[in-house]
Amino acid sequence: MDTTVKPQDTDDPATTAPSATGGLQPFLHDAVVTLHAPSLVISRADGQLSGPADGFYHGDRRALSRLTVTAEGIALAPAQGGLHGADRAGFRAVLRGLGETTPDPAVALHRHRSTADGRVEEVFEVTNAGGEHVRFRMTVGAGTDLATMEQVKSGRGAEEAPARVTDADTVGLAWSADDFAVRLTAEPAPDVLQAPTGELSYDVDLTPGASWSVTLTCTAAYTDGDQFPAPPAHRLPWSVPALHSADRRLDRWLQQSLADLERLRLTDRQSPHPARPDQFLAAGAPWFLTLFGRDALWSARMLLPLGTDLAAGTLRTLARRQGAVTDPATEEQPGKILHEVRRATLQIAGRLSLPPVYYGTVDATPLWITLLHDAWRWGMDPTQVEELLPHAEAALGWMGEAAAADGFLKYVDQTGHGLSNQGWKDSDDSIRHGDGRRAHAPIALCEVQAYAYEAARAGAALLRAFGRPGADGWEDWADRLATRFREHFWVTDEKGPYPAVALDGDGQPVDSATSGFGHLLGTGLLDPEESALLAARLTGPDLDAGHGLRTLSSDAVGYNPFGYHVGSIWPHDTAIAVHGLARAGFPDAAASLADGLLAASAAFDARLPELFAGHGTEAGPAPAPYPASCRPQAWAAAASVLVLRAALGLEADVPAGTLTVAPTFARNYGPLSVGGLQVDGGRLDVTVAADGSVQVTAPGTLAVHRA
Repeated sequence: MDTTVKPQDTDDPATTAPSATGGLQPFLHDAVVTLHAPSLVISRADGQLSGPADGFYHGDRRALSRLTVTAEGIALAPAQGGLHGADRAGFRAVLRGLGETTPDPAVALHRHRSTADGRVEEVFEVTNAGGEHVRFRMTVGAGTDLATMEQVKSGRGAEEAPARVTDADTVGLAWSADDFAVRLTAEPAPDVLQAPTGELSYDVDLTPGASWSVTLTCTAAYTDGDQFPAPPAHRLPWSVPALHSADRRLDRWLQQSLADLERLRLTDRQSPHPARPDQFLAAGAPWFLTLFGRDALWSARMLLPLGTDLAAGTLRTLARRQGAVTDPATEEQPGKILHEVRRATLQIAGRLSLPPVYYGTVDATPLWITLLHDAWRWGMDPTQVEELLPHAEAALGWMGEAAAADGFLKYVDQTGHGLSNQGWKDSDDSIRHGDGRRAHAPIALCEVQAYAYEAARAGAALLRAFGRPGADGWEDWADRLATRFREHFWVTDEKGPYPAVALDGDGQPVDSATSGFGHLLGTGLLDPEESALLAARLTGPDLDAGHGLRTLSSDAVGYNPFGYHVGSIWPHDTAIAVHGLARAGFPDAAASLADGLLAASAAFDARLPELFAGHGTEAGPAPAPYPASCRPQAWAAAASVLVLRAALGLEADVPAGTLTVAPTFARNYGPLSVGGLQVDGGRLDVTVAADGSVQVTAPGTLAVHRA
């Protein structure tokens, strides 16, 4: 019987699977990922680097594909393993039978991992807690295929490269390919070193109560430097809040998320001040550890209650690469914000070929405008805002030109080998009619029209505040868009009216119900009655799975709980809905969805993945993983801050001198106190007592409005 598989994120037709797992994207759901962008390490739960995706990576290149430890003639029994923050992990194993005189284990191996920029350190520590003198040979095996990340993601991999012995003072191994060099050193030196197989052997001799250790250090570097280097450790572009609530799940989720976000930071080499480079967040590990316009913008927007420096760095990094010409090969257009940046052309499953700088996105441009506006409202330096206004005007111009035909922002792949869907749900099967048919381009997404409406309003506010022309025209443009949206997008089924997920190439509604409803709320595009209709739909069991929102209604033809964008749950997507519901005046609905995310965060040890399966709480108390998901992912981690903001009802308008603190569902976690938020460059502390009373400490420049 033929077995067919769908290549993720491509338009290729189904192809015959070459084997049970060969040529398929590796699974990561049981992996331990330590991170310090642009480097990361992926291993099994026992600490071994031996699986299809395992390895030490730097800058989208695998520096080590194998790092294993064995004890000659002795079984290693894993006992414990996991993360210590974001960049460290530890693993324990028992050397079964060695030195044992009782049923208790006697000799144990503790493996300590520490990941840094271009470097991973592994310490193997053996302790003898028994009463016998033990001797054994321990061997560490190291190797690499020097594969690119896309080779790994496609399941192709490569043959191991031969190792050579280094000629430096410290004994070790080295590998190289093209512009990429890897070096592994050991301290102390091994008793036996075998190259090119990469085996380092030690004769370990332990008296009772003694211990022994070896430290292996692997470094990796490009000869021309990193495309997006790691930032200086001391330059964190946000404040680190301290949260204490009655729901420890919320506290732990925020703590782990902030640790992960710190290690997802990258910098722009094009920054004019090298000592203070602009920072942004890489999209996620391992597949997307680079600059993605949409992801970086949403993540920075979610983190605004922690300060505006990240937003400013993200805006400037993308502004430097803003489209200036019309180039169908890259989909660059004047004023357009890019989709992603890679070191080289990205080849996926034969047909999909993305250039190193690719502009195939319809939503990054309006999101850029809105982030600039929101950062200004949270206190971004007006001088910095004004410097970016020409880029905002160019982005507004792109919106107007792109919507000139019928008033809607839409997309179509112009290259013939790019993304066929160019919203955040960018897999090829994500936009479907209710009967399961795929929509054909050009496609106008419902949430993109909401982004465009919000961006036009935001752009008008910026233009007016800084004395630049055009504000009235963009407000009129937004009003016309809202009218057209109401006329063309709204459809009705047995549950009542709702907006279609999109309009297809014939201008017909793509009538499936999706999580996209949540992106419309709180943007101003909807009136109160329409918002109430969507709030009710979002809390229905077909969309609300109990752990978050399904990307596609479970009632739809084509629903798949393991579908990348057709039934799975994305934490950032649900968090956007939580915030939108709270802003639109539906705190109970927001609270219910937020509680689902908290339950999911606990199931994933507070490190929410990019996405997980949408089976729902009826299938079990914990969600099933989407096995190939990135974890951590920037906007999944940043979702914790957005949910906290929604719970506290935080809205800033620094130019107007006001801060609003109107807790919505924060009392569900009360008593709650959060200290060290930031607004207008100063400290913001909020306490919500068990009875719902609120205390606020904010910069004296702001008048605080409490609800």
